[in-house]
Amino acid sequence: MTRQKHLGGLGFRDLELFNLALLARQAWRLLQEPTSLSARILKAAYYPEGTILEAMVGSKPSQIWRAIIEGRDLLKQGIIRRIGNGQTMKIWVDNWIPKEMIPRPITSLVADTPRYVSELMLPATESWNEGVIRQFFLPIDAEAILRIPVCTRNIEDFWAWFPEKKGNFTVSSAYKFLQRTKMQREEWLEGRGGSSSSD
Repeated sequence: MTRQKHLGGLGFRDLELFNLALLARQAWRLLQEPTSLSARILKAAYYPEGTILEAMVGSKPSQIWRAIIEGRDLLKQGIIRRIGNGQTMKIWVDNWIPKEMIPRPITSLVADTPRYVSELMLPATESWNEGVIRQFFLPIDAEAILRIPVCTRNIEDFWAWFPEKKGNFTVSSAYKFLQRTKMQREEWLEGRGGSSSSD
């Protein structure tokens, strides 16, 4: 009871959502600090290939690993890939377009498509290749891509937490994100979700 009152005083009224937000923070640390001791141990045991984002539960997971995967699944809903040089950002897999609903291109207008975001850029002018973008993507996606500022420095692509403007993950923002998602789903199930954001 004391614990619940304490959480309520901090604005965390739903203990289950609060715990899930804490687990998402652990997954965020594994993603951002892949060379830390805990990250290296878990990687060796559960995802020797790839990153925490591609990791599977496995056949004999520990309770801790199951919990981390649960937090990771929440994290995947709220992270977005920020563009550096675009060389590691996968156009059709990564979340990278800041828009409502699916933060990836909806579909391609042609069959043979580029794989990485760097293929959509003009390095010489540090700008988007507008002709290529309009050739491959639907107008709604093309406009959203062209509004993204092109990085003028040669830095690697990186992950950011979309609900926060600065891109830094916080338990508080994750908790609010969960609350909002839960409310939208309840409204939809009750037939009150009239907007596209409730789908």
